[in-house]
Amino acid sequence: MKFWPYMWMLAAAVLWRTTGTAQSFIVGEAHPLTIGALRLSVGGFALLAFVLLTKGLRWREIPWQAALASAVLMALFQPLFFSAVQLTGVAIGTVATIGSAPVFSGILEWTLLKRRPDRIWVSATVSAIAGCFLLFLGNGSASADPAGILLALGAGVSFAGYAITSKKVLEKMDAVPAVAVIFSLSALCLLPFLLFYDISYITDFGNLGVIVYLGLGATSLSYILFSAGLKKIPSSSAVTLSLGEPMTAALLGVFIVGENLSGSAWFGVLLLLGGILILTMGKRKAAV
Repeated sequence: MKFWPYMWMLAAAVLWRTTGTAQSFIVGEAHPLTIGALRLSVGGFALLAFVLLTKGLRWREIPWQAALASAVLMALFQPLFFSAVQLTGVAIGTVATIGSAPVFSGILEWTLLKRRPDRIWVSATVSAIAGCFLLFLGNGSASADPAGILLALGAGVSFAGYAITSKKVLEKMDAVPAVAVIFSLSALCLLPFLLFYDISYITDFGNLGVIVYLGLGATSLSYILFSAGLKKIPSSSAVTLSLGEPMTAALLGVFIVGENLSGSAWFGVLLLLGGILILTMGKRKAAV
């Protein structure tokens, strides 16, 4: 098994990490659900237009059942995750979501696909999740809203389910048209939210630029990279590699912003990096 699919996954995690920073540049009131709907619309519809104008789509060859399931799961992920963060805070909401997703992915693969998790995946996932908890919970947060935790776990299930169902789509389609179809359908699921929340902030040129970046960079490009890697490796391994996102955030904060990490947080970074190395190097050796 080649090394590049793992690198594509980590590159996707880096792009996902820029989402929060980019959103912080939006001026004025912007509900998270409207940002989610707009980023999926920009990313999905722009990519779909590109595919139609270049290669075109063979509509009858699209695995519609898997594509619709992937779109609904990605649409569900948006409100579940943002609501979890609002209720229980960024740190706990995020760690509960991305920490639970690899576990749910392994469980779903085992129950639905009859693919039992191997020792390499288990070791890597345990190390990465432990590192994730140390990194996020090093800020002294001790309380969490139970409803927020449940919503975060729901977001984790949604992302794990998306990884598995979208892999079914990728068995029939290339990464770019697959992402274009899935995210266009997902955008259609979320567009009704734009009728209930204020979106006047997009009339500001700077805010519009942020939305365009979120759609094209943090959504289209990132999920093309994620899907390209997903075609080559199991969905459970792909979801585990997405834990590179908090590690990237921490390192960028230290080396770019000048933030300081506690000793436990640095240990969490090492555990995360160790889990990623176990997964990438272990899978390569197993494939030789």
